This record gives sequence, structure tokens and C-alpha cells, in this order.
Amino acid sequence: MSLHKTVTVKSMGQSVRDPRAQGEYGVQIQYRTISLRIDATFDEKVSKSKSKGAQDPADGIRNIDVHTISPQDVFTRFSTSPTVGLDAAAVQRKAKTGGKNVISPPKTQHWKKALNYVFGGFNFLMWIAFIVTILSYEPLGGSDPTVFNLGVAVLLLLVIVVSATFYALVDWHTSRIMSSIKTLIAEEATVIRDGRQQTISSKDLVVGDLVVLSIGDRVPADVRLVQTSSDLRFDRSLLTGESDMIPGTLDMTSENALETRNLALASTFVVQGSCTGIVFAIGDKSVMGRIVAMSGETKFKLTTVQKEVWFFTKIISCLALGFFCLAIIVWGAWLRRVYPGYENASGAIVNSIGCLTAFVPQGLPVSVALSLTIVAKRMAKRSILVKNLATIETLGCMSVLCSDKTGTLTMGKMTLQTVAFADRSYSVDTITEKFSQQDAAAPAGLKPLQMIARLCNGAKFDSTTEDCPMEDRIIKGDPTDTAILRFSESLRIPSLGLDASTLLASHEKLFEIPFNSRNKWMLTVVRESPVADVEKGINGEPQTWMLVKGAPDKLFPACTSVMQEDGSTCYFDSNSRQKTRALQEELSDQGQRVLALCQRSFDGVKLNFDTMSANEIEELMYDELQGLTLVGLVGIRDPPRPDVPGAVATIRRAGVRVFMVTGDFKLTALAIAKQVGIITQTKIDTIADLRSEKEARFTGLPRSAVKPSEDDPMRALVLTGDDVEMLTPEDWDATIGNYTEIVFARTTPEQKLQIVEETKARGDNTVAVTGDGVNDAPALKASDIGVAMGAGSDVAKEAAAMILLNNDFASIPVAIEMGRLIFDNLKKVIIYLMPAGSYSEFIPVFCNAFLGMQIALSSYLQVCFCILNDVFMSISLMYEKPESDLMLRKPRNARTDRLTDWRFFIQVYLVSAYVLPVCKCPDLKMAL
Repeated sequence: MSLHKTVTVKSMGQSVRDPRAQGEYGVQIQYRTISLRIDATFDEKVSKSKSKGAQDPADGIRNIDVHTISPQDVFTRFSTSPTVGLDAAAVQRKAKTGGKNVISPPKTQHWKKALNYVFGGFNFLMWIAFIVTILSYEPLGGSDPTVFNLGVAVLLLLVIVVSATFYALVDWHTSRIMSSIKTLIAEEATVIRDGRQQTISSKDLVVGDLVVLSIGDRVPADVRLVQTSSDLRFDRSLLTGESDMIPGTLDMTSENALETRNLALASTFVVQGSCTGIVFAIGDKSVMGRIVAMSGETKFKLTTVQKEVWFFTKIISCLALGFFCLAIIVWGAWLRRVYPGYENASGAIVNSIGCLTAFVPQGLPVSVALSLTIVAKRMAKRSILVKNLATIETLGCMSVLCSDKTGTLTMGKMTLQTVAFADRSYSVDTITEKFSQQDAAAPAGLKPLQMIARLCNGAKFDSTTEDCPMEDRIIKGDPTDTAILRFSESLRIPSLGLDASTLLASHEKLFEIPFNSRNKWMLTVVRESPVADVEKGINGEPQTWMLVKGAPDKLFPACTSVMQEDGSTCYFDSNSRQKTRALQEELSDQGQRVLALCQRSFDGVKLNFDTMSANEIEELMYDELQGLTLVGLVGIRDPPRPDVPGAVATIRRAGVRVFMVTGDFKLTALAIAKQVGIITQTKIDTIADLRSEKEARFTGLPRSAVKPSEDDPMRALVLTGDDVEMLTPEDWDATIGNYTEIVFARTTPEQKLQIVEETKARGDNTVAVTGDGVNDAPALKASDIGVAMGAGSDVAKEAAAMILLNNDFASIPVAIEMGRLIFDNLKKVIIYLMPAGSYSEFIPVFCNAFLGMQIALSSYLQVCFCILNDVFMSISLMYEKPESDLMLRKPRNARTDRLTDWRFFIQVYLVSAYVLPVCKCPDLKMAL
């Protein structure tokens, strides 16, 4: 089989290399079909052998290697033609083995969810009381069972049904299991099959299809690019979180499949240019499908408040069972012998069961649910949606917050911030406010700068919104060009006669070289209109200009002069270059992406655009790309949300460490982290500093013991995704335990998930994650509590436990305060319920079982007291406001600082000593 397969591929390779050389497509297709049938059988066996053990989604992404081979080898691997594509027989066969191009929602075990509604959480207490009450009625009730016991059982069952229905309705309304995944897949795809270009449903795509993509298209599947235009750009922000557009290339640019630029990944967008590629993965096997699989793995885990109640339940159950056994022993060893006719076995068991019924605080589940509901309503007023009430208290335990950058800490929108000349720089706000007045004297250099920004631009306004205000107009194109276009269009300076509409009317575009990853610049040739009232060139002819916009490092060598603020130019000597580069670094340190705007007059250069071909003009432009005048620099950035710095400061005062985990570039991430207060230190360590220390205090300690020391000064660290891949367990110990300020940049979704898991495993940390993109979904799901932005992707909102509907990052400190408040209030409620409820109800049962007194409080009245009287009396405690120092305390350690521990029970007994519980039982009080 192996030998046959090799021979077949070689013959296929000949047909693929030159399918037109034979001139007989029919023979080639038939022969290729036979070969494909053999290959498909072979591949099917391989896939079956691999499927014996389920492949981890993260491993599936790491094992992608199609970007490492040449386009020719891609055609060979997937048995397709660069001109004909797949034939009908091959498509049909691949569709049977590969399935539909659909991302499957994660499997949901509804029976487990139903059992959790009925028996999970606080209903477990109710079931204990229900079972023992039923036993006290039948069969232990004897020949004349007490009807009261049956009434108690019915009452408890009613409470269980109402509680389970409540939890089910909340879950049904707030959780839509990945129903939004369908919106992430393109509806249609343009493919080449049987030599014809046709549009099909994206669901019918198969591996090996030849797909054609153009501007505005959503990529329908994972595609290996085999043909691209020079201006091809992709928007990958949904997957990677990057604000910048990614150029498309034919060659591999990175070993990482998520980093390389010769792959077009499903659900991303083509924002510029066009391309052709081969589909190498569809549906669940695509990168998007694997990320969804990682975020969709649902593992049942108790929230912190559920753990506390379960711990409390175990203590109460042990005490109740102990008293039950003690009552039986007392009857069997003492009462039965000393007073033989006092009580039979059935009556003794019924009275002993009263110990269980009395000690179980039936009002606790109702009180806890009411407390959570009250706090949830307070959070809802701040536009914070909580999916599961039990997760609210987890916020109070938060010790580490891992936050995404793009769209979470920042606006998710590129804007032009700074305009700089050789001798001075201005903020955009200063330009618009200071020079927009009629009599304001503006720098003359703004005029050529606006001409370059407006005319050398690949973005365009959507014609359907041209009548809307500038801030509401839709722009199609690269976000960087979009930011520059919006600035240039809104720049109106009367003293200079700057107006974008006049500028467009007075210039004619002759030629353009779009931006590409190889050049890293964009070039436009424009000619002033003959009828326009502009300065004429040589011989009175309209001037022709070369306008260039791009990376400073690429354009600085081609510049020979630099423009001053007043519009004059001087020689671009070494001193000027040094000052300009220092200005560039200063803007970069502020988190701004810097572009150089240059121009050159074509007066005296012979240009004949009417007779020259496009290739000839392009070659001429490359030759003439010299002697440029550097007009100025512009700084563009994705600004932080205005509420973020204050929110970060409040979170840090509450003792919570804030880590930035982003897919964006290192310098950009670091600059934004400094602006929002995540990084406050001047010295920032790297992986080299991390490994050089190997501090002795971490040597030999278990991972759970690793945590920052209170006496240590704050330290900052920045790591990239490549650094994360190389970290050892000891490095993770030092990272999480030794640093209070950390930035993780250029991370993949898999690495974000790893960061969360490693942080949770060390120092008893309770980790929260904020994010808005699909790339954040796995980390959101794996965290103790995930927080999604309301404007984020549907996948992120589904994976999160809490959603900030108004995208207000400042809501997170409010959520932390509410989480801590619910813990304090629950503790107050329980301290009240135990002496006023369980203990006071246990006393008459104790006196009846051990002292032979007539029972003063029946089981039915016990339940009524717990559910009605105790709950109503504790409502005031549920509405308690936060303590003044609540947000200044250190985060509660969920593993050591328990809601109920030995100190708690000492408090309860002290309260019981000062509060006479028998005041609720007049008969017992009189008897005593």
C-alpha cells in the first residue's frame, strides 16, 4: 500500500505541475480519481488508528504543519489542481469521510444537570430532612403514624421542587450552550471545482477545496494560501486579540500556526486584497473548532460558596448523626433497662430521628438563596449579569485577575494620537482645539501632512453612511488607515485652508502601490487638478507628487530632507536622524504605532502614465523611491478605556494581583500595562532575569506553598508566548510566587489556558479572567470565575460566568465588593440561624429524648420556624451594607478562611450562651 501510494503521488505531481501541458484534463482527472481513492483509504485507516485516543485540541493546533511546506507540496498533499480544483467524484468522497464544515457544540449531559438542580447545592440539606421525616412517618410511625410528619415531608418536598425549578429557570435563561457558534462560520464560499468558479454553502466545503477570497469575505475554513495579492490583509482580532491587520504571504513567517501569515484561519476576515488557497481543515478540526472544543469542555465543579455550604452540611450532618446514635444508645443501654415500660423501640427511633430533623437548618438554603438574589439584583443595577448565583461569592476570593488587553483594557479601536514634526509634536486634541478657530495661526507643516494622510490611504468611507456624522461613518479598510483617514477627514484648519473635500477635488490619483508586508509602506502618485487653485509646478503645469506612508525604519534611509513645523525643510543629517529616532522611540514607549509620512515632487521627472504599463510604472516608482522629504510622524494606538486605571488601582488596593494576558505585541502590551497601572515598576524583569535568580526560598517547597511574601517589594515581569513555552515548573513557581506585576504578551489561546491553570495550581490562588474574544474562551472557562465584556464575542460570553453588559471595566471592583459582602452577610445569617434555629429547636428534642420530658416543639413546627420565622428574621442581615474596610482587606483564601470552622462554632456557642433559645418554646421554658 505504501509503495503504491508513493507512485500515485508522483504521477499526480506531474499533472499538478503542468495540467495544461497534456491538454487532456479528462484523462488526468480520471487517473487522479483512482489515486485519490487509494489515498483516501490509506488516510482513513490512519485517522481511525489515531482516533483510538482522543486528541487534545491544543495538540491538534500544535501539530499543524501545512504552513511549513511549499504551495506545490500542498497541492500534492491534498490531491488537487491549481487550475481545476477538485472534481465532483473527489468532493463526494471527501464529504463522506470528512463530514460537514460545521463546528459542533459541546456535548451536554442533561441528566447530570437535572440531578444537580434537584440534589446539588443547598437542596442536599433539604433531602436529608425529607428522608428522615418520611422515615418518622412510615415505616417507623407504627400503627398510628403522626400526620404532622407527613405534612413536614410534603412541605420539604415543595421547597425542593421550587428551589430546583428556580435554578433550572435561571440556567435556561442565562446559558445558551454555544448557540452562537453558528455565526462564526461564513454562510457561503467561492470555490473552484471542475475548473469552474462557483459559490457553494460553506457547510459543503471539503478538505482540498480551492477557495477564492476577496475583500470583505469571512474565511469559511482553515486555508493554506497559494496565491495572494500584494495588499492582502486579514483581521485576526477575533482569534488572536491583535488590533493590527495581518498581511497574507505565500511563505512561512513563523513555526507557530497561529503566528504564520501564510494561513487564513476560519472566522477571520479579508479586509484588503484577494487570495486563493487550499482548505486543509474544516469544522471541528479547524483552529476555531479546536478553540471552541477547549472552551466547551464542561467539568462540574463546586463554587466557593457551594463548597462552604457543603463543608457546613458535613459538620451538621455529623453532629446530627452523632446525637441520633447517642439517643439510640441511651435508650438501649439505660432507658430500656431502668424504665422498661417507658418507651418501645419504635417510639425511641422516632424520637431519635427528631435529633436529625431538629438539627438540620431547613431555612438555611432559603436564606442563602435570598442573600445571593439580593446581591445579584444590586449587581444587575450596575449592568453585571451573573449566570449562576452561586458564583457571586467566588468574586470575593479573587486573588489574581488575568485580563486580556484588546477590547477589555482598551477601546478595541485604533485612533491617531500624536502628530510630530522634526522640531515639535502635537496631540490630536491640541490640533483640533487650538487651530480650528478662524484666526488661529496653525503650523504650515500640517498642510502637506494632511495631503499625505488623506490621499495616500487604503481605507474608504462606506457610501451608505456618507451623510452621518464623522464619528458614526463606517470605514472599510485597515484599522491603521482607518484611524489616519478619520483624522485627515475631520482636520479643518481655516488659516491653512485645510478641508478634506477640497483636497480630494483638487488632486487626481495616477498610481498606487498598496501596503504589503515586504515593503511595509504604501505609495501613491497624485497630480494637482489643472483647474484647481493650487500652486503650479515647472512651466506652469500642475504639480505631481509621490506620497509615501509606512514604517519609519524602511523610509528613513530614503529621506534626504526633513520638514520643520513651519513648513520649511532642512537636510536630514545624522543629528536630525538621531532626534527623529528618539522621538519614534518615545512614541513607541507610549504604546503608539509610529508611521512616517513622506513626499517628493515629481517636477522634472518624465512620467507618461498613458503609455506605460502598470509593471513599468511600478518598477519606476521603486527606482524613484529616494530623495524623499520626511514631512512628519504620526502615532496611532488603541487607547485604554478611561475607567480602567482607576479600576485597576482599586483592585490592587483590595490585594488582588492583576496580570495582563494578551496576544498583542510585547512593547505595545507593556506600554498599555504602564498606562493602566498594571506595571508600576521602572525595572522590568525578563525570562533571563527570572532564571538567573533561582531564589533559594522556593527551593524544595511544594507548589501550593508558593505565594508572594508580604514583606517583599513589588516586582514586574514581562514574558512572551515563546517564553511561556520554555517555562519549567520551577520557573512557574518563581513567576507566580515572586512577582506582583506580570505581562504575558503574544500568547496563544492554549497558552492563556496554561497560564490560568498554572496560576491556580500555586499559592492557593483564586483566579478570575476577563476577555472578549474567541481566543479568551478557553481561559474564561478554566478560571474560577470568567468575566466577559458585553460587546465581546458570543463564544466568550458563553464561556464566562459573569458578563459586563455595559463593557465597564470599573464594574469589576464592584463585583469584588459584592462577592466579599455576600460572604460577610452569609456568615452573619448563619451565626443567627444556628442558635436561634437549630440549637433552640434541638433543646426540646434533647429534653424529650434524654430527660423524658414531653416534646414542646413538633417536627412540623420546627420546619415552619426554620423556613418562615427564621428566614424573615434574618432578612435584615441579608441587606447589610459593606463594612468600611471591606475593599482594603486581603482576599479570602478559599481553602483556609472558611465560612464555618472551629472559630465559627465557638462564636455560635458564645451567642447561644447570651441568647436564650427556649424563648421560642414557652412550654419548655415553664417546665424548666
